[in-house]
Amino acid sequence: MIKKIPSQVLAVLEKIKGAGFGAYVVGGCVRDLIMDRNPKDWDVATNAKPEDIVRIFGENETFYENKFFTVGIKTEDPLIGIIEVTTYRTESGYSDKRRPDEVVAAETLAEDLGRRDFTMNAIALGTNKEISIVDPFDGQKDIEKKIIRTVGEAKDRFSEDALRMMRAIRFHSELGFDIEKETLSAIKEHSKLIEHVAFERIRDEFSRIILSANPTEGIEMLHEAGLLSYIIPELEMGIGVSQNRHHIYTIYKHCLLSLKHCPSKKIEVRLAALLHDIAKPQTKRGEGEFATFYNHDHVGARVAEKILKRLRFSTEITAKVKMLVDNHMFYYNPDEVSESSVRRLVSKVGLDNMKDLMDLRIADRLGSGTPKAKPYKLRHLEYMIDRVSKDAVSVKMLKIGGNDLIQELKIKPGPKIGAILDVLLAEVIEDAAKNSREYLLEKAEKLDGEDLDKLRSMAKARIEEKKEEDDKEIKGKHWVK
Repeated sequence: MIKKIPSQVLAVLEKIKGAGFGAYVVGGCVRDLIMDRNPKDWDVATNAKPEDIVRIFGENETFYENKFFTVGIKTEDPLIGIIEVTTYRTESGYSDKRRPDEVVAAETLAEDLGRRDFTMNAIALGTNKEISIVDPFDGQKDIEKKIIRTVGEAKDRFSEDALRMMRAIRFHSELGFDIEKETLSAIKEHSKLIEHVAFERIRDEFSRIILSANPTEGIEMLHEAGLLSYIIPELEMGIGVSQNRHHIYTIYKHCLLSLKHCPSKKIEVRLAALLHDIAKPQTKRGEGEFATFYNHDHVGARVAEKILKRLRFSTEITAKVKMLVDNHMFYYNPDEVSESSVRRLVSKVGLDNMKDLMDLRIADRLGSGTPKAKPYKLRHLEYMIDRVSKDAVSVKMLKIGGNDLIQELKIKPGPKIGAILDVLLAEVIEDAAKNSREYLLEKAEKLDGEDLDKLRSMAKARIEEKKEEDDKEIKGKHWVK
């Protein structure tokens, strides 16, 4: 049942016991060992005090910078990293529903295990000659039955730390376990307590749900348990809202199925799959098979940005999701779309993001009930992207740069340089053959005679003109004016 425990972990246990203290492997790593999974983190519980651990292992091999009696033991194995050794402890007085008011050293392992969240995480392994298991709450039985059950009264555990409600659902989606009936009832009853939890902590658990093997089941359980309305209430606005002839599912179900079928394991793409149609409820016009959702992509990008900022996602992740949602409606038909329009798409999105945008389109298609993830038109688009990938789609890819304008044409440094390059890029995107040093210098010399405002309007006009052409194609496809 228990496979080999890494030698570095065993060495830590033996060294602590050799100094006259007890030591046990505890927590999620024990659960993973029982389930024949590779633990990501290793935790040890002991009756030794932090200062004892520092003395046993030496200051160079340890670090102790917290008030929770946890000492980090450094290892040279990158797969193990830091082994956390924590003194037996008890916790009390969760007045803010997030963290204990008081953390006190305990005398026994049983007291330490009794403070933990779920029975499957309240198991300890000892190594006296052979592996021994300490399991006072029958966690092994719950693991065997694939059940998530709290240690003791569920309402007490969730009142102590409301984030445990999300942890239960995260384990549900990661492990495929069912949440025990009384535990789930307690989550529903105390769901409002999640308001006391910092968004940063909610984000971390939500991210693990999104990246789990069963993210859709996790989102559905958040909804069933009453937590989703506190985390992403905008998503629930799509419940029961029908779409049009392109979709057989409601907006809410389509979003969840898109997440389920998302081929990417990147957090940004999975978030975009879940949120790509987040603005459809407020942009819906009409009913039945000819209902429209014009501009839902652009409105949705702003809504997604607001959600991710609220959940304290990084600036980089938020910007990437916003860009994917904003561009998920790109129109492509091999018989109608030219190389220049593909270059415009690549220029707007970025060549490095095209694979992610394609994965979002695949998730959108499969989430709509379409059987084929990548039809001929998408395969043809991939071919066209590869074909134009070396063409200039940014100022950096032009055959001339700002220094050339300064040195060759004696144009003074300033904003006019950038404006000229923008006009040149607009031409090159339309006709890749124009990206030659000779042509660009000749054209730039003529543009130098225009004032700055006119140059800017020329570049903007060209961009807006082509954007309008693209919008007409999209509108025609979706029966909107």
